[in-house]
Amino acid sequence: MRILIAIGAVCLAGGIGGRAEYVGGTASDFSERAGGRLITVDASRLRFQTPKKTIEVPYGKIHTLEYGQKVDRRYVSAVLLSPLFLLARSRKHFLTVGYTDEEGGDQALIFRVEKGDVRSVLAGLEARTGRKVTYQDDEARKAGKG
Repeated sequence: MRILIAIGAVCLAGGIGGRAEYVGGTASDFSERAGGRLITVDASRLRFQTPKKTIEVPYGKIHTLEYGQKVDRRYVSAVLLSPLFLLARSRKHFLTVGYTDEEGGDQALIFRVEKGDVRSVLAGLEARTGRKVTYQDDEARKAGKG
């Protein structure tokens, strides 16, 4: 019975892990804007998985977790549709993961994480790595902690 409940929860959640997009960093395996999932359920590794490629980083090698937001006004929508869109703001959520590779070099992965998945990804990373997320400002702290 527990297995059926777990499978149902995964199906309702849209899969395991948070929806994310690789936007930069030192990983040459991905093109910018590669969409996939950040998976934190593995007990030993963070995994970013796209339909074509996967990168795994052992939690013990992660030394930096930083979360921030970028707020944009919706100028294009305001020009094309209505000036009321100038009042609306769009927030994009960014996570930077710093880690040490097998050769001892510092590496970084920068992801844009979907709004609905930010809290679960941050909580999963803090729990697995034992490190606290660094927030870029108070607005990011509010969004990340709820």
